[in-house]
Amino acid sequence: MGNHVIQNKRGLQLDRVVLLGRTFEEYRRCFLLEPNRLVGKRVLDVAGGVSSFCAEANELGIKVTSFDPIYSMPAETVMQRSEPDLESVYRSIGSAPTYRWGYYKNPDYMRELRKRASTIFLSDYKAHPEHYVAGELPQLPFADAEFDLTLVSYFLFAYQERLNYEFHRDSILEIMRVTRGEARIYPTVTFEAEPSENIPMLRLDPRLERFQFTQIETDFEFLVNSNSFLKVTHA
Repeated sequence: MGNHVIQNKRGLQLDRVVLLGRTFEEYRRCFLLEPNRLVGKRVLDVAGGVSSFCAEANELGIKVTSFDPIYSMPAETVMQRSEPDLESVYRSIGSAPTYRWGYYKNPDYMRELRKRASTIFLSDYKAHPEHYVAGELPQLPFADAEFDLTLVSYFLFAYQERLNYEFHRDSILEIMRVTRGEARIYPTVTFEAEPSENIPMLRLDPRLERFQFTQIETDFEFLVNSNSFLKVTHA
């Protein structure tokens, strides 16, 4: 595979959505999750990719289903795609000025965490395929109000240049259809570390007037200005 990272601006410019695994602890901090309160709850992880959140959360008694187009592929094919993606990002991210290295320390440690996450994912993907559902937004193959909480990590706003406003709007409509509680979308900025232009438009869209949008600050920031997520609730 070729290099999927293009640095013609300040941030990483990705020529497609890349597969990078994130751990349960990263999710906990990004989304301000309280694991004890989620035990027994149904959680949907949209664009879960090769993250280990689904595997680790289910071990804790949180009923997580992960959703991603890649789950239509066998495990070996998934890893053949994700490993070059990680190496491309690893080689490029250290020179990008749009990242803060407090939590990850350096690119080597970041790669170690990403590898750990994808290894745990791969084992669970083989052992518990029922946890992983293939498909693509803006459609979800789930029943109305099936989940207590839906999480979207590093999709939608981050890829603003590749995903148009209508895709964002229709995805949120579908996410809230299957969510009886709330959805959390992280981060609220693009890979250029700029606030997403779509958030003000979503707030004003009459098709979304039955939802409430609240930006919640966190203490987790890797991509500059990524210390918040958008909470979406039924008004």
